[in-house]
Amino acid sequence: MASLSRALRAATTRPRWSPAGGPGLRPLTSGAGPTAEKSVPYQRTLKEAQGPSAAAQGPSRPLPGTADVVVIGGGSLGCQTLYHLAKLGVSTAVLLERERLTSGTTWHTAGLLWQLRPSDVEVELLAHTRRVVSRDLEEETGLHTGWIQNGGLFIASNRQRLDEYKRLMSLGKAYGVESHVLSPAETKALYPLMNVDDLYGTLYVPHDGTMDPAGTCVTLTRAAAARGAQVIENCPVTGIRVRTDDFGVRRVAAVETEHGSIQTPCVVNCAGVWAATVGRMAGVKVPLVAMHHAYVVTERIEGIQNMPNVRDHDASVYLRLQGDALSVGGYEANPIFWEEVSDKFAFGLFDLDWDVFTQHIEGAIHRVPVLEKTGVKSTVCGPESFTPDHKPLMGEAPELRGFFLGCGFNSAGMMLGGGCGKELAHWIVHGRPEKDMYGYDIRRFHHSLTAHRRWVRERSHESYAKNYSVVFPHDEPLAGRNMRKDPLHEELLARGCVFQERHGWERPGWFNPGGTAPVLHYDYYGAYGNRAHADYAYGRLLGDEYTFDFPPHHHVIKQECLACRGAAAVFDMSYFGKFYLLGVDARKAADWLFSADVSRPPGSTVYTCMLNHRGGTESDLTVSRLAPGPPASPLAPAFEGDAYYLAVGGAVAQHNWSHITTVLQDRGFRCQLVDSSEDLGMISIQGPASRAVLREVLDADLSDEAFPFSTHKLVRAAGHLVRAMRLSFVGELGWELHIPRLSCVPVYQAVMAAGAKHGLVNAGYRAIDSLSIEKGYRHWHADLRPDDSPLEAGLAFTCKLKSTTPFLGRAALEEQRAQGLQRRLVCFTVDEKVPMFGLEAIWRDGQVVGHVRRADFGFTIDKTLAYGYIRDPSGGPVSLDFVKSGDYSLERMGVTYAARAHLKSPFDPDNKRVKGIY
Repeated sequence: MASLSRALRAATTRPRWSPAGGPGLRPLTSGAGPTAEKSVPYQRTLKEAQGPSAAAQGPSRPLPGTADVVVIGGGSLGCQTLYHLAKLGVSTAVLLERERLTSGTTWHTAGLLWQLRPSDVEVELLAHTRRVVSRDLEEETGLHTGWIQNGGLFIASNRQRLDEYKRLMSLGKAYGVESHVLSPAETKALYPLMNVDDLYGTLYVPHDGTMDPAGTCVTLTRAAAARGAQVIENCPVTGIRVRTDDFGVRRVAAVETEHGSIQTPCVVNCAGVWAATVGRMAGVKVPLVAMHHAYVVTERIEGIQNMPNVRDHDASVYLRLQGDALSVGGYEANPIFWEEVSDKFAFGLFDLDWDVFTQHIEGAIHRVPVLEKTGVKSTVCGPESFTPDHKPLMGEAPELRGFFLGCGFNSAGMMLGGGCGKELAHWIVHGRPEKDMYGYDIRRFHHSLTAHRRWVRERSHESYAKNYSVVFPHDEPLAGRNMRKDPLHEELLARGCVFQERHGWERPGWFNPGGTAPVLHYDYYGAYGNRAHADYAYGRLLGDEYTFDFPPHHHVIKQECLACRGAAAVFDMSYFGKFYLLGVDARKAADWLFSADVSRPPGSTVYTCMLNHRGGTESDLTVSRLAPGPPASPLAPAFEGDAYYLAVGGAVAQHNWSHITTVLQDRGFRCQLVDSSEDLGMISIQGPASRAVLREVLDADLSDEAFPFSTHKLVRAAGHLVRAMRLSFVGELGWELHIPRLSCVPVYQAVMAAGAKHGLVNAGYRAIDSLSIEKGYRHWHADLRPDDSPLEAGLAFTCKLKSTTPFLGRAALEEQRAQGLQRRLVCFTVDEKVPMFGLEAIWRDGQVVGHVRRADFGFTIDKTLAYGYIRDPSGGPVSLDFVKSGDYSLERMGVTYAARAHLKSPFDPDNKRVKGIY
């Protein structure tokens, strides 16, 4: 067998030819089908000696006529979902596999499980997977899944990487995950074959390990079958039958195969690389792409036995222990796209492209030098599915009720499978998962993006290429940009706006006094013959953010914040979702949907939450009651019955739309939800001088008596009709102006002209983040999530519990209030000038009681602020006395900092400034 060094030399000396026949990088894509099978590093797979086509032999068992749930795809996610459905009592669940279990991509996966990731939810999901494969399945079936606990070792060859690992270690303490930061010498003692000369340190997690895909899937289906579930192999799905109910809602009716159909109200798409094909059968968009993903298996290496698995992120390589050998793989900047996904593919692999794989060999040999003279036993290059944000696609598709997704796992289907299978089963059975799965929910993507081929391709490529990059708090994508621009985009760009991207929208991040920084087209980081952008101002500014310290432009954000507190700032919030809820049942729908009483007189605006049946917070938003007004326009639509105007954060607008739509359908309310997000812009003028500025622009009396807080009016701004709302997201006197698209620029220009003598400045969302945390306002999906109740989050005032009006989630809140809160959201301040970003461990009297969800620097109080939920280690309710009596500290990267707990934000605790009292 050739050694790795010989393979490296061959790859580096082989001529590279472009598609045009000249020298250059290889083609971007591959339409080639699978080659002859090569060996994978497992003792067995589920492929058996079969005839020309296993599917031609017919299904492995007769199809039932009906089923409660049909799972399509017999890989890791399909098997885990079936198992967890069966555990929840769904005894008529059926799994359909077109070939044999694991035959698509699961059979050749590396099977690594790392317990620590920079997400608290993912740490919980990984913990459940580990529990299932290392304990539960063996206890239930008596079968060994193939789990091996040999530990994991993360390599840091620079300070920022070590800082990231220290953040993971601190988060792990909140979840009981043992980990240790090791010095280079300690690393060498643990892994004698490793080159540690260039290391800053490593993170060692002793209870990480590896899974065997065949053993795991067989055991899962055995356990599911014992509870009544069925697994039918050799049964390709050919169609999804859809019906339209009496309200015009599309719903799953049946699954069709070559061998008959199964009547079912629920389908789960766990088809991996083939998930987009299954989606098209049902008219569902599945935003993923297929790429080649590879590793090689070495010959025997003396002294490698019992070594931990290794991830060297900076070299973009992993080393998986395989008995007395290693599997070597990684993520490259120029992966091969598999364009023509074959539905005949099963237990097959591609030829390895050594030109692409060379960088992984270089990294592996550098880290473990003995590999230079070690032979290659086999190569494994198979397809995997990748998504635009490198997160799975889960949950109910917004286009079709009863059609669930469990796909797009970005080579992490084995390690995330247990946790995600459990959450998906809860989603199906109970309507919502137990954990905050928004980051995986298909509804996180706006519907305009999921079928946009260029956006899906670019973002999926960048996510793949950056999979091993340090996860910095303020990173932004370079791919798939400028998809959705608001009317003020060019105006703000000319004023130095540095934009952020939120699911297609370009929104203002901060304003650079050094000039413009436009976002350019995606250059694929110079891969595939593209020329990388030279002297890219936006990329350079983004690179300055690659730190866990305060960024170089920290002082610029400070100036924006202090200008808002001392004079006035204008924020472009046009990316917000703007919906109208209209119709004869609109008031009934509003009473049920919103936790607060929004059925107040027309002209009122209410901050409220929307909850799920478990009392978790699906959204926070403002709801404005409308009165019948002038002829229909984007600001005042025509309606019968009642009407409400909803304003929600743009990044979560699709989630809100889908949640509301689902509730309306399930309850049968006769009303409409109208999306006017693209028709209206929105600017917010905030600060002590905001009233003086707007008096010169609006034809309205802005006094407290005429225009009190939490009210709205149709007024004219510089001659243009707008809806003005007296609200604040930053804790200051201020108004929002909701403006028809064509009027946005002239109104904005009039505001800026009027504000020049009052010190008005442009400010972005980085300033909003700081100002809002300083005031104690919540951010949904940070310190307020679907697994957090308003009571736990200190938002009881948004719940109409003193009334008798029923609303979604009320019963759960009343039960929680009666039993006492098992956790509370607490504000902490740290006197030492140290940046925090979330995930820091919270210590109370020497015990870890939680972790920080959200943190930022408050420039007015000149301190770091952090919010996190704390629990009582004894297991009892968390009382206010418990919060006040503790001695607290926050652990950042292994170092603890004294912290003070607050029941209210220390900034303007009496809420005077929003009332105009300064």
